[in-house]
Amino acid sequence: MHPRLRWAAATVVASVLLSSCESDQPPPEKQPERADVLRASDVPDGSSGSLVAVADGEVVTCRGWGESDHESATPAGCDTVYDIGSVSKQFTAAAVVKLQMQGRLRVTDTLGDYFAGVPKDKRGITVRHLLTHTAGLIDALGDDYDPLTRRAMITGALASELRTKPGTRYHYSNLGYSLLAAIVEEASGTGYEEYLVKELFAPAGMTHTGYVLPDWDAADVAVEYDDEDRAQGRPFDHPWAADGPYWNLRGNGGILSTAHDMGRWLLALEGERALDAGAKAALFRPRVLEEPGGDTRYAFGWVVAETPFGTVDWHNGGNGWSYAELARLPGSRAGLFWVTNHYRSATGGWNFDRLRPSLTERVAKRLVDGR
Repeated sequence: MHPRLRWAAATVVASVLLSSCESDQPPPEKQPERADVLRASDVPDGSSGSLVAVADGEVVTCRGWGESDHESATPAGCDTVYDIGSVSKQFTAAAVVKLQMQGRLRVTDTLGDYFAGVPKDKRGITVRHLLTHTAGLIDALGDDYDPLTRRAMITGALASELRTKPGTRYHYSNLGYSLLAAIVEEASGTGYEEYLVKELFAPAGMTHTGYVLPDWDAADVAVEYDDEDRAQGRPFDHPWAADGPYWNLRGNGGILSTAHDMGRWLLALEGERALDAGAKAALFRPRVLEEPGGDTRYAFGWVVAETPFGTVDWHNGGNGWSYAELARLPGSRAGLFWVTNHYRSATGGWNFDRLRPSLTERVAKRLVDGR
């Protein structure tokens, strides 16, 4: 996974995520549509993606723009499937706090509680260190699509040279979240994806999120495009194992989902269908500064930003082709998620790294004005 991009519009998004009362009821299947929330002029010609916004316990809008597959001219929509990149990390973190909620692990457990042969320099690494990127581990053992097995990932992680002493510094590490996926398997006695589906996705009503367990129709999955507008295939067109991506990607990224399902997840986080109050408190508690002297803190799989409008929890992720962003207010009944399968175009002269703050601001303003 590419390094996480900085949040550039937290104060704008916070203005739209307004608090209201809590509910444990699943969202209805059909939601009212605010067609004015996303306009054609908000995104450049040739781009494509999907957006969902929730407020007051319901979906305000869920729609797509552009094409998920240029060759077939398939329009992107609410149910188009995308790679959500490092937004996957907050699902891994949710699985960990769910297991703690179930009494099956503790975030104070060490690597030695789950793996044999942990060397001396890594015996002090805890699950909490992995969750907050303070284990001192390197970022990765190779490319996302290298055929790295679970065993080789664990062996390589334990043999790697630490960047800093565990617990002393924040260093973003995809490898740490792959270790967490393996710990989820050890603590649950089942596969990583299987645990997510049973304990998180099913309670939230999410039927189109995962690696290989959803019955994907390839026509529903967005083709990804590079900066020269060349098709790079669908996520599973790249080297994957039979049960999902290899272990440089598993647990830290690569989960496939839809705007529809991500809206359901945002609504599920309001109540206790997936996580109880204690688990959510652990998940969203701000813990470590991302940068010395900075103003954002990493929680468990989420970044916490303090803004004039209150605290915003968020995470983003991308692989250079697709890019996704998820945001919510603690304790609120609102949030938004958007994703694109064409992150930048040299020929079109646009780049979502520059456009995303403007896109978020415009959508947020219309949501506020429409309340």
